[in-house]
Amino acid sequence: MLIGLYILLFIIAGITLAKTGAWTVNSLMKIADFLNWKKIIVASLLMGFVSSMPEFFVGITAALFKKPELSFGNVIGSNIVLLTLIIGVAVLLGGKIKLKGKTIQRSSSFACLYAFLPLLLLFDGEASRVDGAILILALVFYLRELVLTQKRFKKTFLGQEESEKPVKEFRLFFKHLGIFLVSTGLMLCSAWAIVFSAGRLAQTFNLPPILIGALVVALGTSLPELSFGIRSVIMKEKEMILGNIFGSIVANSTLVLGITCLISPFRIYYSFPLYLSGFIFSAVVILAFLLFSKTHNEISRKEAKILLFFYALFFIVQLWLK
Repeated sequence: MLIGLYILLFIIAGITLAKTGAWTVNSLMKIADFLNWKKIIVASLLMGFVSSMPEFFVGITAALFKKPELSFGNVIGSNIVLLTLIIGVAVLLGGKIKLKGKTIQRSSSFACLYAFLPLLLLFDGEASRVDGAILILALVFYLRELVLTQKRFKKTFLGQEESEKPVKEFRLFFKHLGIFLVSTGLMLCSAWAIVFSAGRLAQTFNLPPILIGALVVALGTSLPELSFGIRSVIMKEKEMILGNIFGSIVANSTLVLGITCLISPFRIYYSFPLYLSGFIFSAVVILAFLLFSKTHNEISRKEAKILLFFYALFFIVQLWLK
């Protein structure tokens, strides 16, 4: 009976998390549109970081509940999902994605480097507060580089006369700001429910928290990115998908895991095989993505299928290692 309730709670919380994540992303897009921010800043900074809020809330909640391994598994799994499942589905639905331009190439290199960083820091089997501080400093460096390489956004009013803009647009601005605040609160509640139910299910089925985080929770918290990716394909804004993915990877690897380590340091020696497989698959996926993106500066349908195969293989291997 309790198992059924935990599963039901997990499903409801996952759906709520995905839905509120989509609301948050959409409201931030409207706010960015009001301010007329540059697309690259919206995609890499706002979209990437905001769509990582589910992982962030799961990380904080997991740390407070003394289950930080769940957050670590979530980060590793989410990064793999982003580079395989999200990109693979987007390419299969909308055709090849081009990675042209210095900004996109630089962002892809940063994302891959930052995906490796937590794995290297935690290779000794211990996530300390020093590791957390290093990850936060890495985030500060990334944000600094992002700001320095982009021009300042311009707050201009386009498409309407200035006399019409203030009242109507400011009402919409505060409306979307309210949606953002409410959806963020719902995210926090659903993240708590996910951590609670996932922890109970892990204990019931004797599954390591890192496994639950890497497979189930990672897929659930990546639904906002998947939803945004599909919408971007429909709107023929494929470069927005890359900005979202790159920003999410950086946010997951630095902000989410860094805060988790600062709140609740942990050791992963008891589930080292799962950690090692996560390291190996992360390395393979990152190198494959870099190779594909550098070959012809694009991700083709064939390469997308290979990335999806890596995700399926990761899922199967993690279950087998349990």
